[in-house]
Amino acid sequence: MKKVYIFLADGFEEIEAVTPCDLLRRAGADVKLVSISDSLNVTGARGVTFSADMTLCDLSDADLLIVPGGCPGFENISACKKAVEILKKANDRGTLIGAICGAPAAVLGRHGLLKEHKATCYPGMEDELNCKQISSLDTCVSGNIITSKSAATAIEFSLVLISALLGDDCANNVKKSIVY
Repeated sequence: MKKVYIFLADGFEEIEAVTPCDLLRRAGADVKLVSISDSLNVTGARGVTFSADMTLCDLSDADLLIVPGGCPGFENISACKKAVEILKKANDRGTLIGAICGAPAAVLGRHGLLKEHKATCYPGMEDELNCKQISSLDTCVSGNIITSKSAATAIEFSLVLISALLGDDCANNVKKSIVY
């Protein structure tokens, strides 16, 4: 079973974490919500509190790491040295990494993970991408990095993650099951 970890920090965009979690679980992946703080309770940007499955630890068994947007959530993840270290090591191994909204710029771009990639992000944050090429696509696949623009693209982003992780047939089955 493929292992997926979704980083949660206070102020994360709920739909950008819950949608990938839901759809990847429907696809059969083992998905865990990971709090970057010492508390399992994490409150999103819209005031919804979630109970994470775990706090940050060794995530080297990850097949996919996901960084949702939401402000100040993506700023909190970007400032978390342990989370950034995990992402950098995963990137060096070629592990799939997904980031949406402000996270591609504020987390991946700011910490040099996009230098050799095309990427997209929340409109207006492109200057922080520090990437090889800015994509106009809503969801962009470039090597092991998958980026997406906003809460409005959360379903598309999730389906692209499923395709990359588990194959097109699996993504199409999930797409059909949710009548997308």
